[in-house]
Formats: sequence, structure tokens, C-alpha cells
Amino acid sequence: MNSAHDLGGQMGFGPVVPEPDEPVFHGDWEKRVLAINVAAGAMGAWTIDEIRHARESLPPAQYLSSSYYEIWLAALDKVLVRHGFLTSEELATGKPVPERREPRRVLKGEEVADVLRRGFPYEREAKAPARFAIGDKVRTIVMHPQHHTRLPRYARGKTGTVERIVGCHVFPDTGAQGQPETAQWLYTVVFDGHELWGRDADPTSTVSIEAWESYLEPA
Repeated sequence: MNSAHDLGGQMGFGPVVPEPDEPVFHGDWEKRVLAINVAAGAMGAWTIDEIRHARESLPPAQYLSSSYYEIWLAALDKVLVRHGFLTSEELATGKPVPERREPRRVLKGEEVADVLRRGFPYEREAKAPARFAIGDKVRTIVMHPQHHTRLPRYARGKTGTVERIVGCHVFPDTGAQGQPETAQWLYTVVFDGHELWGRDADPTSTVSIEAWESYLEPA
């Protein structure tokens, strides 16, 4: 999806200025938003890519004027309503309605540390050999999907080199749309600065991205 989250190479936004000694959380409410997202995700009603798409599809003015966890909270509201765990009325009034969808799984407090330690593996067994090898020249496809994708705009239609084969991983583009899970080979592809940014780019710069196989074609 081409929206306000995908700003690589865009002008007018100024430099990225890291906050000195930035804390993990800027307020207790941010801790609660993270905890609610973990608990809600554990219900198993949506994929990580669906919640990513919910964040990316916020109106650009809202996205660009919101903090990191404000975006997380607004997106979570969307998917909770979409999947029937909340209603728009409840969000507007703060009062619960008598009937709602019940989650198929509830994450208990004593389970949280172990769940986070294990993580959520997305590597799958490959059903076919990898199409590309380390050192192959590849070109990324040009696309403008309405859904979530991990191929950024600045890297579309560009030629790079496969520098690593990561494995066979869940394909985010279909998972974000609620479609049955599929998996593809995942590659690290490196591009030089001139290829991405033109002749005025730093000649020593390179950018690497993780690219699923269907994003690539032989160069």
C-alpha cells in the first residue's frame, strides 16, 4: 500500500533526529497499549500483517500527526471492531454492550513472559527449491497494491544483488488480506545508492531489503 508509512526517499520531512537517551516508554499509557496489543494478538483472530495493514491504512493526516503507540492503538481499535470484539458504539461511549464475540484464546498473565521469549516463528518448510542464488542479479517488480506489502516504493523496479537466502517465510501480502497462509523464499537483496537515489547519491552507500521471491525477477 502506498501511504504515509512508506516515506523512504520522500522529501520535505527533514532528517531523522534520534532522541538522546530515549526511554523505552514515554508514559505508562504506552506500556498499556503494548500489553493490550500483545493480549489481543494472542487471541488468534488476525495475523501480524493484518494489524500492520490496519496501521498503514490510517488516514495520512492522522498517521503523520500520531505518535508510535497512538498509531498502534488506533489500528487495534479498527481490527477489534472488524472482528466483532468491539463495536463503534463502545469506542464512542466507553460503555460495554451485552453481546460480543468471545476470543478463542485468552493470554494469561503468567504466560506472557514465556510467549514473548518464544516469539512467533514465521519460517516454513519449502515446497520447491529457491529460484535465486547468492550473487544473482535481480530486479524488483513494479506494483502499487491496495494491501500491505513489504516491498517499499523506493525499491520497486530496481536492480540489486542477492546477498543472502533467509529461508522460506510466511508471505505477508496475502496474510494481511485474511487469505490462507502461504510461504515463499525470502532473500536479502542489496542495492547501491545510485540505483535507488540517482547520480547525486553517495557513491559508497548501499541499502539492503528483505524481499520475497514473488517481488523479484531475473535482471
